[in-house]
Amino acid sequence: MKLLFIAALATLTVGCNSAQNAKGKNMSREDYENTITATELKTHLYEFASDEMQGRMTGEKGQKLAAEYLRNYYQDLKVASPIEENNYYQHIPAQYFERMKEPKSSENVVAFIKGSEKPDEIIVLSAHYDHVGIENGEIFNGADDDGSGTIAMLEIAEAFQQAVKDGNGPKRSILFLHVTGEEIGLYGSKYYTENPLFPLANTVVNLNTDMIGRIDPDKKHAPNYIYLIGSDKLSQELHDVSEAVAKKYSDLELDYTYNDENDPNRFYYRSDHYNFAKNNIPIIFYFNGVHEDYHQPTDTPDKIEYDLYAKRTKLIFQTAWEIANREGRITADKL
Repeated sequence: MKLLFIAALATLTVGCNSAQNAKGKNMSREDYENTITATELKTHLYEFASDEMQGRMTGEKGQKLAAEYLRNYYQDLKVASPIEENNYYQHIPAQYFERMKEPKSSENVVAFIKGSEKPDEIIVLSAHYDHVGIENGEIFNGADDDGSGTIAMLEIAEAFQQAVKDGNGPKRSILFLHVTGEEIGLYGSKYYTENPLFPLANTVVNLNTDMIGRIDPDKKHAPNYIYLIGSDKLSQELHDVSEAVAKKYSDLELDYTYNDENDPNRFYYRSDHYNFAKNNIPIIFYFNGVHEDYHQPTDTPDKIEYDLYAKRTKLIFQTAWEIANREGRITADKL
């Protein structure tokens, strides 16, 4: 995360979305959810937030290595690029990063699953994969910020891709958007919304994941939670769908502490979802809160609560699945 710089629920239905694949086997959304595991999240995060990635500072060698890691994952998974075959990079020129003293070019990493029935309606899942690099010889690994959101997206992509292989792919399209330059001013998401690969008018929602692997010290006695921010800002419908999905598919507490308009932290304005919200696209920001290792070299993979991390990732998957497969499109009904 960057440093400071209604339909009634009672009438809402959440579908089971079971489907029969080509082999005649009934597969449920829970089957795909269960491909998301704490073990796989841990394996990926230990690599992605390793010293080899050099803190993933925008434009630097470590960020480039991280981009390659993401690209190679999607290639191996056979999730397509929305740009052209084998090109998963949305290039951002150096001059775009105007706040940097010595700007260097960078890239968003993108992958795409085309919807089976409503391919022109796009759900954007986002997370920033950059961090703050090396300071005074110490590597800032950024395991929680935002290695956790980045790797969660990989696991969610794997779950959806398995559904595609089984003939149960999502009805709406899903864009996996790994943005760069968040720590220096939300640049990657700003660039995407100014240069979208798909029209913003066709973007249904943005589900943004930034720090979901740790426990806020204020929640140490009730750690089975996730903070949600922004779900009701533009769309009551989105908020109600989110609540219904959580009630049916998760035992996590949805905590709206930081959704308060008077919250002095102003987290709503401090991660990549905000560039979508500014364009009247409904958003949800998933967040675990800050902790003692926030923006410190001690934000390392060994500090992650992997079982809780997996539960949070599964909730995001289930929410994306519901939005992708429900009959009606989510709308910004509070404008």
